[in-house]
Amino acid sequence: MNVNMLVLMKHNNITIASAILLTIIAIYPANSIAQTSKTLTKVVIDAGHGGKDPGALGKKAKEKDIVLDVSLRLGQLIKDSLPSIETIYTRDKDVFIPLNERAEIANKSAADLFISIHANASLDKTTIGAEVYVLGLHRSKDNLAVAQKENSVIVMEDDYTNKYEGFDPTQPESYIIFELMQNKYLEQSILMASMSQESFVNIERADRGIKQAGFLVLRQTSMPSILIELGFISNAEEEEYLNKEESRQELAYSIFKALRLYKSKYDSSNSAKMIKENDAESNKLGDDAGLCYRIQVATSPENVSLKIPDIWNGFKTMIEDGRKKYLVGKTSTYSEAKKLLTKVKKSYPDCFIVALYDGEKISVRQARKKEDDKK
Repeated sequence: MNVNMLVLMKHNNITIASAILLTIIAIYPANSIAQTSKTLTKVVIDAGHGGKDPGALGKKAKEKDIVLDVSLRLGQLIKDSLPSIETIYTRDKDVFIPLNERAEIANKSAADLFISIHANASLDKTTIGAEVYVLGLHRSKDNLAVAQKENSVIVMEDDYTNKYEGFDPTQPESYIIFELMQNKYLEQSILMASMSQESFVNIERADRGIKQAGFLVLRQTSMPSILIELGFISNAEEEEYLNKEESRQELAYSIFKALRLYKSKYDSSNSAKMIKENDAESNKLGDDAGLCYRIQVATSPENVSLKIPDIWNGFKTMIEDGRKKYLVGKTSTYSEAKKLLTKVKKSYPDCFIVALYDGEKISVRQARKKEDDKK
């Protein structure tokens, strides 16, 4: 479906149900395969860009070369240390692969995990650090900019306008499709993203956190998927770091460690448990008597296992508009909620404050008024 048509339909107040249905049909390829394996046995490693598409450019290095080297090193580590996992590359040499074909490779192979590896760039030459993305709707201009940069490769493809149903990577309104999506594997993706980012922090990479944005290459995959930005090639120091063989090995090993930990959890829980339904769940949190604030870190149509640091007091879920909302922390005042938000944002930059009264969600404005009324 043409995205511009969808926007027009919304503006004309035509029922959105048909628009959503048509959008979902356009989004998901006919050959998508839902993953049901009980152990993680196949991983697709996607080295971004390639061939006529160099990706981000530094003074000396090209993104396509850096990410291919790291991808091959990651694959070799898996082969040597986790031989039960089959590694599939979207490219293992300097060739151009369209975004939809990268996802198609993963779907046709019935992979259990998709890892897309990239390097970033910024007009601000001082920007540094690693960050990991999962599919979702951006809540910041920076996230949108990264998605636009990575999606812009489609203009190098033949007949890209028809192939991507009129999607224009340069236009913010095109990204409305990601608002309508319900990614079945979001929480597994967040789990792998969290482990990857923690692994980068352990080698003292500047921590830019876990983020959501509308990446076409993740949109069409039918398994847990993440997109890694190793660092900023536009920063002279980071370019020098990324250009070193030992650095690339270090980055590959960091991703490998995260994958190894993710596999252990995936295998022990298996996918059936990771997305099981909890019939007792409702849109009311029974232990939240009176007024309280929590931080929402994710939303998903499925109930899945999600590991949260103990300092956030675990997590709670509630159903709203047919989707499960994942909430962490708990405080009785808005001022304390803001402090908690600052801490949680280090791992989940797109998180935000929600308010509840006797277990039911209310607006933050209503909650603050109730606070004022008590004074």
